[in-house]
Amino acid sequence: MMPVGEAQAKVLGLALALPVEHVALADAAGRWLAEAVQARRDQPPFDASAMDGYAIAGDAEEGMTFHVVGEAGAGHHFAGTVGPDQAVRIFTGAPVPRGALRVVLQEDVTREGDNIRLNAPATGATHIRPQGNDFSAGQSFAPKRLTANDVALLAAMNLPRLPCRRRPVVAMIATGDELVMPGGEPGPDQIVCSNTFALKAMAEAEGAKVRMLPIARDTVQDLRKVVELAQGADVIVTVGGASVGDHDLVGQVTADLGMERAFYKVAMRPGKPLMAGRLGDAVMLGLPGNPVSAIVCGHLFLLPLLRALQGAADPLPVAAEAVLAEDVAPTGPRTHYMRARVEAGADLPILRPFADQDSALLGVLSQANALLIRPLGDAARRAGDRVSYLPI
Repeated sequence: MMPVGEAQAKVLGLALALPVEHVALADAAGRWLAEAVQARRDQPPFDASAMDGYAIAGDAEEGMTFHVVGEAGAGHHFAGTVGPDQAVRIFTGAPVPRGALRVVLQEDVTREGDNIRLNAPATGATHIRPQGNDFSAGQSFAPKRLTANDVALLAAMNLPRLPCRRRPVVAMIATGDELVMPGGEPGPDQIVCSNTFALKAMAEAEGAKVRMLPIARDTVQDLRKVVELAQGADVIVTVGGASVGDHDLVGQVTADLGMERAFYKVAMRPGKPLMAGRLGDAVMLGLPGNPVSAIVCGHLFLLPLLRALQGAADPLPVAAEAVLAEDVAPTGPRTHYMRARVEAGADLPILRPFADQDSALLGVLSQANALLIRPLGDAARRAGDRVSYLPI
């Protein structure tokens, strides 16, 4: 069995960065920017008032008076120059007039007709945002996955279209005679298909487009037909059928279709019967059929693969540190990813693993928000020990 880290490296080695396409700014949230872009203007593009008040030529003492000679609002500048005894009524975001070096807050003055009198000294903060204070023309924005906040920044940079990686297309295939789709009528020996729905949601949250293909029944002919429907996908994910039973046909059928296998079986629990390789232009992942096994493998292998395809430099999940809430037994020859709940602690978070780690229990997985990482061959751990976990 291959160690988890080595298997992850092999999966990422199968990933070829997807081509670049130019995307409208309004559609860019969640997409991976493929190359650096540069701001097309300064922000703010002029010295701008940070407050509502009066623009004056410099510091002033309490009791001084100024004659109001005009007004500046957002989108409307004052065309003249502010002299020593003059003021311009100004509003937040308006260009600061020529000759003005500070803005006096409106609550610090008394206005009588076209004159104002200062009720406090005008010193200290100028209440002016300098041109280019946020960013300057030509400033670079590095490739990353774009958040809503990033989109706002890129909009302010006056960038209406962005070079993004094409979204990966994932073909999702559940296998097994025992499965029916949700809403169907399971026979006495059947269960409802659940794994692919979780994996679809996970993949789409990472920016993928997911095609849910029909359930592949446990015959070579049916599985081959469904796998052939995945043509054109960047990633083919099968769930179930990758073990060594008489009805586990994924390895055989994909090999017949020309898959170049990278590995089979990983030293992890849950999720040992994991297979990966390349089938034509697609990366193929054969995930185990137990629900928790499939979803844990999704976190450790599928999501990093999707990030790598979209250009992420560091696609692997990042472990965090917590304090163990209770004793746990030693691990065996496989890395164990235990479902757990992470809770706030005084210093580090507190991690509380669930007692029942059966890989078929979706109810436990639904309550979990973390995977406690137990390295292979790890000794027993005591409550209070520092441990690593993956947020999920």
